[in-house]
Amino acid sequence: MSVLARNLTKTFGAYTALADVSLEIPTGKLVALLGPSGSGKTTLLRIIAGLEFADPGSGRIDFHGADVTDVPAGKRGVGFVFQHYALFKHMTVAENIAFGLTVRPRRERPDRAAIDARVKELLKLIQLEDLGARYPAQLSGGQRQRIALARALAVQPKVLLLDEPFGALDARVRKELRRWLRHFQREIGVTTLFVTHDQEEALELADEVIVMNNAKIEQVGTPQEVYDRPASPFVIEFLGNVNRFATKANPLPGAGSDVLYVRPHDVDILRDYHGEHGVRVRVQHVFSAGNTGRVALVRADNGDSIDAELSRVRLAELNLLAGDEAWVVFRHIRLFPAGGFTERDVATEDATPAIADPGQGI
Repeated sequence: MSVLARNLTKTFGAYTALADVSLEIPTGKLVALLGPSGSGKTTLLRIIAGLEFADPGSGRIDFHGADVTDVPAGKRGVGFVFQHYALFKHMTVAENIAFGLTVRPRRERPDRAAIDARVKELLKLIQLEDLGARYPAQLSGGQRQRIALARALAVQPKVLLLDEPFGALDARVRKELRRWLRHFQREIGVTTLFVTHDQEEALELADEVIVMNNAKIEQVGTPQEVYDRPASPFVIEFLGNVNRFATKANPLPGAGSDVLYVRPHDVDILRDYHGEHGVRVRVQHVFSAGNTGRVALVRADNGDSIDAELSRVRLAELNLLAGDEAWVVFRHIRLFPAGGFTERDVATEDATPAIADPGQGI
């Protein structure tokens, strides 16, 4: 089941939550709506679900070519999973999963045996088949979120929508459940859209990422595309840590200065350097815990901060201490001109010589 939303605008008084937003979700794909708080992602999800409606006369929503713009939520065939589970505390796990089936009108309601069989099937699918008689309070956060997912799937929705599904879980459980959901979604093949503000979550889980900011869509692409070829300064800054430097004035009329971005893992540190493109730095702090080492540096010429990420092996080879002097070179950079020219294809790749030359003024 594909989803197509066109030209949606949603305002709450003087506040614009969505400004002429369009998107397409291909059949069977897992798509992430990624953005900071207030970017419009949850409003967009709720409009697709039918829990909110766009401004009068604004846009259209199609499910597999059928117009559902004015169809209420209960008749859209959508399964919705909330961040905080929204399970009924007085019902058992099995009763929670069956709820959407038991409240159907009598003529549409399966018989008891069919409902029980569906619940048993879903409990097995979410790998909690022995917990049907328990109550939500007797389950872990990860188990409750699986139950919420099973309840949404019980009615065999055409589209599955998840609003910050892992936000209430601790980091370890969140990672485990992410992996599980990716495998689960591929197995059942239901078209899925989930909202998140967690960049790692979106890049790890999604087939496609929709990056939102200030009520609009900034970029749509695969995780690899949005990370490696960001369409705007906002995207590159939102998708993980990045070093930001002002460069010399842009020669384009009215453009202002360029801004150069380097990911910490694209910063290499050298004890000694005799080339033309190195930058002299002083070590501020070395963070050696974790899978990778992180080094906080300060440029010797202007005091700008530079963050670098190195392998533990490389960090041990360098044996850096606070106060040490060293050199850095940039392996990969992005360059965006300021002043509204981000729509031009000016991001560069493998251009260390172009930006490390002292004449460039970075």
